[in-house]
Amino acid sequence: MTNSNEHNVYFGSNSLKKYFNPDCQPPLPLVELPEYLNPFYDDGVRIYAKMMTMHPANNVKAMPALNMLESSVDSNKTKTIIEYSSGSTVISMSMIARVIHGVQDTRAFLSNKTSDAKLKLMQFFGLDITLFGGPSQPEPVDSRGGIQSAHRMAKESDEIVNPNQYENDNNWQSHIRWTGPQIFRQLPEINVLCAGMGTSGTMTGLGTYFKGVKPSVMRLGVCTAAGDRVPGPRSYALMRPVEFPWKEAVDAIEEVGSVDSYSLSLKLCREGLVCGPSSGFNLQGLFQMLSKRKAAGTLSDLAGSGGITHCVFLCCDLPYQYISEYFQKLETEEFPPIRNERLAKVDLHRYDEAWERDALEVLPQVYASARPLEQTLLSQITLKHLHRVLDLRQAADFNTWHLPESINISLSSLGPHMRSPFSDSAVLESQWVELEQIFRNERLVSDLGLHHVLVVCYSGDTARVATSVLRAKGINADSVRGGHHALRMHGIGRKMSVTAECSTSKIPIATAVSVSTVPP
Repeated sequence: MTNSNEHNVYFGSNSLKKYFNPDCQPPLPLVELPEYLNPFYDDGVRIYAKMMTMHPANNVKAMPALNMLESSVDSNKTKTIIEYSSGSTVISMSMIARVIHGVQDTRAFLSNKTSDAKLKLMQFFGLDITLFGGPSQPEPVDSRGGIQSAHRMAKESDEIVNPNQYENDNNWQSHIRWTGPQIFRQLPEINVLCAGMGTSGTMTGLGTYFKGVKPSVMRLGVCTAAGDRVPGPRSYALMRPVEFPWKEAVDAIEEVGSVDSYSLSLKLCREGLVCGPSSGFNLQGLFQMLSKRKAAGTLSDLAGSGGITHCVFLCCDLPYQYISEYFQKLETEEFPPIRNERLAKVDLHRYDEAWERDALEVLPQVYASARPLEQTLLSQITLKHLHRVLDLRQAADFNTWHLPESINISLSSLGPHMRSPFSDSAVLESQWVELEQIFRNERLVSDLGLHHVLVVCYSGDTARVATSVLRAKGINADSVRGGHHALRMHGIGRKMSVTAECSTSKIPIATAVSVSTVPP
């Protein structure tokens, strides 16, 4: 297996086809774990991650998908691909079917117990999904399951292809064709190879390949612990009906639980090797085997020349579709806390810098005056038609002075010396909740919806929050940047002598809201 694309560039009308073709790519990375991730480093063990995640399809199933479709798709007949798959295989098939074969219709048959994240991921990649009840990992020969349903459907039409990863020898032979030769070319010193077993295709292909090119390599297969579940691999009991020659391709089997799998995957991700739970699963299986060998005094039997044992495990897919499961499987202490988490449920609406206006810019749009506002008594300016001014300050401060014809909606959560809602999460939470409650009033919102609304407060920050709430309700609202502090700094209101008179005639509003206006 050779290619001359050392610069990893893909040109021309067939660029995508070349990009997906391993024969046109440099080999996928093989990365040694640093000493702090390798508990057997001082025992002469070197561990390498084969990053199958770096294929364009981002998972180990891309190789089988390529090989199976190449041998089964007829470009003159095939219109639809159908596969029973929990995720990676059929997602890879959908991309490869489009890119390599021009087939647009790929359909996924899968368990009704599939996570919502996986279902959305498949929809994202354009897959037509059909769910099936029963076991999440049905036996391939079970006529009641989705595997055989896909097989039967393909028999009914020459336009439908069911590659059937569970029985198709091109599944495991893809790793003889590509993955095995890549690893051997990258690390001819290899002594141990470790891979998980689901369809068993990966382990069957790699184990068969290394039995031929370097029989001394120990081939370790990893199955899920009985009664546990890791996405992708199967328990040893479920391997019984698999017809691939996997038994001849492995020398030892380890069983691994989900907690260790997710924990090691998390650790690898945080150290820069981004990979999913089945990758942690493979590494944990390797750790278990090495630990047993060390305890039995036979670890050195695996070593090659120089007394070093070179081990390769496969990183199979990415973690993102399993994020919620990491939080379900692992202890809370594994994850940093979210500070100000209370804000996740409040302040949910959009902000826009254009809605926060300088006083000297916005007031001339709201008020009519013969002279510049800063040179005019507030008693000499009038509110323009179809405008409202909402003042959120406490009633006592509002009554001391305010913009003409303002409506006072006093917030109990707002005071003249209160911290900004943007520096205190508790303040923001209480103010947002109160504003949402106030602006649920249909009569109030209906009236405001007919006007351009200007919101003011002490510093401008609470008004900014209120503007976000109002805009979310479809009201054309702005706030004064800096609030009444900015108005006073500009000299607006310095000679104000009018006294507020209580009136509710300007706006229909619930009696729970304090309303004051200055008559025109």
